[in-house]
Amino acid sequence: MNAELLLLALCVGFGVGCLLAALKALLAAAWLRVRGLRVMGTVTSRTAADRRPGALVLFSDHLGRDLLLDPGRYAPLCGLPAVGRSVPVVYRRERPTVARLWNTRHLLAPSFGWFLTAAVAFGTGVVVGQ
Repeated sequence: MNAELLLLALCVGFGVGCLLAALKALLAAAWLRVRGLRVMGTVTSRTAADRRPGALVLFSDHLGRDLLLDPGRYAPLCGLPAVGRSVPVVYRRERPTVARLWNTRHLLAPSFGWFLTAAVAFGTGVVVGQ
C-alpha cells in the first residue's frame, strides 16, 4: 500500500511538473509572438565535420551581428525549408542568441512535448492507483 501511494505521488508530482513546464514553454511562445523581434534568416548546411542531422539558420540581430540558430534534428518536421532558402526567425531583444523559427509548429513543439509527457505520467499514476 505504501509503495503504491509513493509511486502514485511521484507520478502526480512529475505530471504536474511537466504541465508547469508546458505552461512556461507556451507563455514563452506567446511572448515571442507578441513582443519578439522578427528577422529573416538563411538556411545553411552544417560543416562536414559536424555529424548532427539538420541544417542551421544564419540571421542578423538588431545590432547587426551574424548569429547561427540550430533548430534541432526535428526542424524539417517543423517546416524548415531547404538549404539556401530564407526563413523567418524571432527572438527576444535582450537575448538574440536564444532565437526560434517564426513558425507555429516550431514555437509550440516544446509545450506539446511536455504536455504529452504529463499525460503519460498521469496515465501511469492512474494505472498504479487502481
